[in-house]
Amino acid sequence: MVIGLLQFDLIVHGAESIKDKRRVVSSLKDRLHREHMVSLAEVGDPDLLNHARMALVTVARDGKRIGEVLDHVTEKLRSLRDGEVATINRTVLQSASLPGEPSETLDPDPDGTIASEMMRRALES
Repeated sequence: MVIGLLQFDLIVHGAESIKDKRRVVSSLKDRLHREHMVSLAEVGDPDLLNHARMALVTVARDGKRIGEVLDHVTEKLRSLRDGEVATINRTVLQSASLPGEPSETLDPDPDGTIASEMMRRALES
């Protein structure tokens, strides 16, 4: 099992209210889920008007598929019209056959927070 994690900061230009920002974030979440079968959530402070810290995760059998999905998602994020991506952090985690502990971290999460929590929760279920 391989888990791909993409963390990014989305800047929503012209948002005059939290409702404007949520419209952009919700639209992005729905589109990426529909087109790539990924899970996406706003993980930062939801009350910031023009900024959304987002995390996206996908699971596949091999790293090649994870790389393809994350590449396609990154391309779409770079071409957004309603917002601008400020930073993108990409993490790929590989585990031994299920059930089991992760065998190797290929690209460690810089601050270790989101990837560690997501891996812990994935192993619990």
